[in-house]
Amino acid sequence: MKVTVIGGGIVGLSTAWALRRHNVEVTLVEQGPLPNPLASSVDQHRLIRYAYGAQTGYTRMVREAYQAWEAMWRDLGTRFYAETGTLVLSGDGDGWAAQSRAVLEAEQVEHLAFDAATVTGRWPMLDGAGIAEAYFCPSGGLLFAESIIAALTAHLRDRGVTFLTGTALRSLDAATATAVLSDGAHLEADRLLVAAGAWTGRLLPELAPVSRPSRQVVVYLAPPPDLLMPWHHAPMLLEIGAASDAAAKGFYLVPPRVTRDGLRTGLKIGDHRFGPEADPGGDREPRQDEIDAILDTARHRIAGLEEYRVMQAKTCFYDVERDERFQLAELGPRAFAFCGTSGHGFKFGPIIGARLAALLQDKAELAATARWAAGETV
Repeated sequence: MKVTVIGGGIVGLSTAWALRRHNVEVTLVEQGPLPNPLASSVDQHRLIRYAYGAQTGYTRMVREAYQAWEAMWRDLGTRFYAETGTLVLSGDGDGWAAQSRAVLEAEQVEHLAFDAATVTGRWPMLDGAGIAEAYFCPSGGLLFAESIIAALTAHLRDRGVTFLTGTALRSLDAATATAVLSDGAHLEADRLLVAAGAWTGRLLPELAPVSRPSRQVVVYLAPPPDLLMPWHHAPMLLEIGAASDAAAKGFYLVPPRVTRDGLRTGLKIGDHRFGPEADPGGDREPRQDEIDAILDTARHRIAGLEEYRVMQAKTCFYDVERDERFQLAELGPRAFAFCGTSGHGFKFGPIIGARLAALLQDKAELAATARWAAGETV
């Protein structure tokens, strides 16, 4: 069996990994290099955590994801992961934290309820003002995304995956699973998967309504010297506003860590809300107003933020669906697309890859896989 995969982000690579575990012949097409610095999957880290608001389906999926990552670590020969724990705070009184806690209780995920005094007592670099709900999960941590993409690419090359880099999809014939590339080459296969992230709507206009390219800016900070060690022992922090309230401010914070290979990752903050729609291949330079807006989302919670120094700001593009539900589309009898990962897909990479590999091998049913991907519970 031959499968063509379009896109070398975490979904495309994970699908190739799962297919090769079943000895399927895979050709992966990537418009840039691998790793591609423009891809949503390429940054210092991505988060994995159980807290998901009222979304029970994705909370349950996290448990599957942890198991799938263990299988990938065994194949890669190392773990690109650091456990930090997860601190969840109320987001402007919108109830997201309370909704998350109710699901965690129902799903028997360990967590401890805190009050504002406990939060600031354990992490004095935080300001406790306005905290309505707080809890801590010992689980949750950092997936070192850049290292994962690089190691997975090397592993798949060793496993016989054919990589065609620096070439893009021009058109496809979904009925015959044939991809026509920008260099004029025709790739014929038994099955074809498009996993092009923020470029999906451009390649497949019919999916543009569920795959909007959202410009997202993240900021890396240098804390005051006396707070560097406390931050290195801090958990990730989620203070997320209601997705339905455009005015609500919500941010996430990634604490600094040192990886096993000695890489030092930074203190990162980002806005949980979707950004403006823009061209993912266009201007990537963060503007000062974008940086200031990110800082403003966290100013109320990080005590003395004016003493922190901006080390770096980056722009990436999420492939967003309005309700943040992953989308699986049948393009034809032999071709599919996976999109709408909405900034929270990386943590599920290996399990998404396994599910898509089963679908491409006719070992899974399309409708059931699409419902699972959308976070629906049975």
